[in-house]
Amino acid sequence: MKKIQVCDATIKVAVEEIKKDLSFREKLAISKALEKAGVSVIELPLLSSAKEDAVIYRTIAETMQDTVVCASATLVPQTITSALECLKNAKSKRLQICVPVSTAQMEYIYHLKSAKMLDKLTAVVKDAVASNIEVEIALKDASRAQAGFVVEIAKMAVKEGAKIITLCDDGGVYFPDEFAKLVKEVKENADIKVFVQPSNALQLASATAIEVIKAGADGIKTAIGAKDYLSPDFFADVLRAKGDEMAIETTLDITAIHKTVEEIKGIAKQVVSETNETHYASGVVLTADCELSDVIKEINALGYELSQEDTNKVYQELKRVVEKKGEIGERELEAIIASTAMQVPSTYHLVNYVVNSGNIINATATVTLEKDGEKLCGVSLGDGPIDAAFHAIEQIIGHHYELDDFSVQAVTKGREAVGSAIIRLRVDGQLYSGNGVSTDIVGACIRAYINTLNKIVYEEK
Repeated sequence: MKKIQVCDATIKVAVEEIKKDLSFREKLAISKALEKAGVSVIELPLLSSAKEDAVIYRTIAETMQDTVVCASATLVPQTITSALECLKNAKSKRLQICVPVSTAQMEYIYHLKSAKMLDKLTAVVKDAVASNIEVEIALKDASRAQAGFVVEIAKMAVKEGAKIITLCDDGGVYFPDEFAKLVKEVKENADIKVFVQPSNALQLASATAIEVIKAGADGIKTAIGAKDYLSPDFFADVLRAKGDEMAIETTLDITAIHKTVEEIKGIAKQVVSETNETHYASGVVLTADCELSDVIKEINALGYELSQEDTNKVYQELKRVVEKKGEIGERELEAIIASTAMQVPSTYHLVNYVVNSGNIINATATVTLEKDGEKLCGVSLGDGPIDAAFHAIEQIIGHHYELDDFSVQAVTKGREAVGSAIIRLRVDGQLYSGNGVSTDIVGACIRAYINTLNKIVYEEK
């Protein structure tokens, strides 16, 4: 039996292509559901410049135990550095270098022709392999590459130590037999694992999966809720029908995957329009007409378990806000919960903090807190100033809490805008949230973390 890896890119596609702003809770829940369903690899999006992105994806990478976590990068060195930092504590990890290989895309994105692109990619792959991590090269638009160019890249990949090459039909122009022919050509010329990302633009993704596996493919890329991707439940149907006959197996839970797909669609609040184009809803909307029961339902849906007293406080504050605004969404409801529910005496007080960061140094943070009249100081490195500050606080309290969600938004406009941060920490399955406000975003995040921490400490007493 040949083992085929199923690599799922649901989160990556949602963020990069569908442009869905998934919350940390949604991303983590999707990752856990995919891991439970037995996918071999979970692909993460290219990290943005937002510092919270690094914290979120690093936490997801550390959480996965039975699944390979694959972080995306481009030919830009900083993206590789960020991806490696994201993966540094992952149990099983892979670096994916995405590169266009069609003439039009190479010239449009990098202003390079095939020879120069091969030279550039060679140098990048060599450096990445030197980082002692499994390297995958994902060839975007491979179905429209010049004849022989994909094979050249595959030979280079073997020489430089990359382990996987992925062929993508982004244009949706390949018939199953055409894709199988390309896979066979690569396998005959290079001793490397070949993964395939079939397109469903022509409704042939399942058929393509069968043909490329027959031709020697070692892995199939899937994604849930994306109309031009092969969905893992459809691939499971292929395995159920033809897996034994083709002598192939995967780690995918064929009997449970359909339920998992529906669960993930629910997590991401997927909505399919009449034109069959996939998009995602913006979340809950509450108006002045909402009843207490409606608010309780949405509070529970967000994962909070509030006392009757705190629920009433949230409801009264929500009614006050909607009278002015007309309606509120999920993020605003979370802000109300964070600022209204479970206000407790402060065990920890912020004394001061110093944060240093830059593009040529590691971020460092020194945070001083006061507890029972005693000043406590923590110093830590981090992947960005906010991450460093959180680690410094954890050093003081001697405990790491699971970060469930983290968001920052501007409250006012202009260069001196006030920022509001909301932190959600999970302890033994229960959520605690806190907020912080400051003209300094790092300061707002620190205050939000301490506000949440005080609620946890008070509850534990």
